[in-house]
Amino acid sequence: MKWTLEVIVVPVTDLARAREFYAEKLGFAVDHDTRISEDVHIVQLTPPGSGCSIVISKGMSQMAPGSLKGVQLVVGDLRAAHAQLIERGVPVSEVQVAGAEGFRQATAEDDLNNQGFVFFDDPDGNSWAVQQITSRGLD
Repeated sequence: MKWTLEVIVVPVTDLARAREFYAEKLGFAVDHDTRISEDVHIVQLTPPGSGCSIVISKGMSQMAPGSLKGVQLVVGDLRAAHAQLIERGVPVSEVQVAGAEGFRQATAEDDLNNQGFVFFDDPDGNSWAVQQITSRGLD
């Protein structure tokens, strides 16, 4: 049986601000924006190339805004993704390399496959990581 992860709920305080951040700053596609009532409004967005979407909403989530930590996106070129985030005005960490001693700033010579990361928060403080994976080693 195949099990797929399709949606992650991201708790936010201001739906319009969050929609703008995820759609305009991160480039997520708006799959649907549905107002069910004055008290319930749901927006589903999907990162480019992803099979998993996020949902931001008013009147649906019981999680505290900013409580989502450690959601991870994966890209094939972390340096290009980092540059794109900066260009779009997203406050993002420097490119970092994970190792036995923790994280350190990446150098131009570092192979970032599986060990390169950048980190950012959305306007509510939900924390995201972006990892470079170009080969998973299981192929």
